[in-house]
Amino acid sequence: MTTDEVRGWFAGRLPAGLFEELVDVAVDREEITVVGRIPKPEVAADASDAERAATVEGRIAEFRERTREARMAVAREAEHRFDRKVSWGVECDERRALFTHVAAPVMTRLRQPERQVLDLLVSGGVARSRSDALGWCVRLVQQHTEDWLAELRESLTHVEEVRRRGPEAS
Repeated sequence: MTTDEVRGWFAGRLPAGLFEELVDVAVDREEITVVGRIPKPEVAADASDAERAATVEGRIAEFRERTREARMAVAREAEHRFDRKVSWGVECDERRALFTHVAAPVMTRLRQPERQVLDLLVSGGVARSRSDALGWCVRLVQQHTEDWLAELRESLTHVEEVRRRGPEAS
């Protein structure tokens, strides 16, 4: 199963009009995250930034509640078909909001120098725990290496395709 296949399934299965556009479908070992664009609310031209932000927050909350049953019906089908949890999110007026999504535990062994970095982040108030500190480090790397990570993701897509066409494919 490729990300393109999962994206295609969702594009065909989502109820008409649920999203203005299917923006992103991300797949990993535990979860499929589906993000769609919803219409931005109309706001008076003289509205403050705070009012605009609150209006967008309200639109996102309204969408989440109104579409819950339809999204959960699709999620149940997808979870059965792809053996992964499905999480949802929206983009509205340049703001992305993810609804409940999986926080998967990841086990790792760290040597003392790495643990000391995590402990410094905790002591400095950057993170509440070593786990939070490790998540913070991953997000920082992701933020500063997005081009490299995008290239790596693209190369893995090619690897998946070659594996799919391999001798055991038939």
